[in-house]
Amino acid sequence: MKAETITIAGHGGDPIEAYLAQPLGRGPFGGVVVIHHMPGYDRSTKEIARRFADEGYIALLPNLYSREAPGASPDDAAATARARGGVPDERLVGDVDGAGKHIKSLASSNGKIGTIGYCSGGRQSFLAACSLQLDAAVDCYGAAVVNPLPEGSPVKMSPLVGMVKDLSCPLLGLFGEDDQHPSPEEVAVLEKHLVEHGKTYEFHSYPGAGHAFFCVDRPSFRPEAAKDGWEKIDHFFGQYLAS
Repeated sequence: MKAETITIAGHGGDPIEAYLAQPLGRGPFGGVVVIHHMPGYDRSTKEIARRFADEGYIALLPNLYSREAPGASPDDAAATARARGGVPDERLVGDVDGAGKHIKSLASSNGKIGTIGYCSGGRQSFLAACSLQLDAAVDCYGAAVVNPLPEGSPVKMSPLVGMVKDLSCPLLGLFGEDDQHPSPEEVAVLEKHLVEHGKTYEFHSYPGAGHAFFCVDRPSFRPEAAKDGWEKIDHFFGQYLAS
């Protein structure tokens, strides 16, 4: 594969940093926009992008904090973004749209675009899928889709459940049964809305897993849940994004 840091046009045409990982060869390959979690544009999320390239996808990870803290470390950039209330929804959609358009501009692209995100990125993956025309979306324990964040949260996130009617593509949701944001009750509410609107979706909840069970460098890591979750993601994207 080839992996490099590039500049793409984000929301409003703003130049933003992004990490591009892609298979060597002509393709055509499906595209995945990887939306980083609240800790930011970090090494672990870049590893996820490279994993998708290894699976045969063009993966593009936009740095959502490029404007707040250009050139800063992931920790400092995330702290700056949190202090400003997080990433505005409209800007997030524009940045994801710009990432998708960049992927489609590559000669090796098959024109199909999916999104994936974790924690805040899971919510943003769902938001992008309800705001743009996508081919697939994965929400890994995205908070504030059904209920707002607790009082005193450093970032501003409005619930998105009212946008279910606008969901443009199949949705895969991966959740922990011990998570509180989103709780199993919130997941059930989201599923109810998806059913009512006749949307194509697939949800899996893992017992003994809480928030961030995919994170290999955190105590929350649950290997069995993460392994099964990756298998579900690979199958899902293979179904909707592969040539």
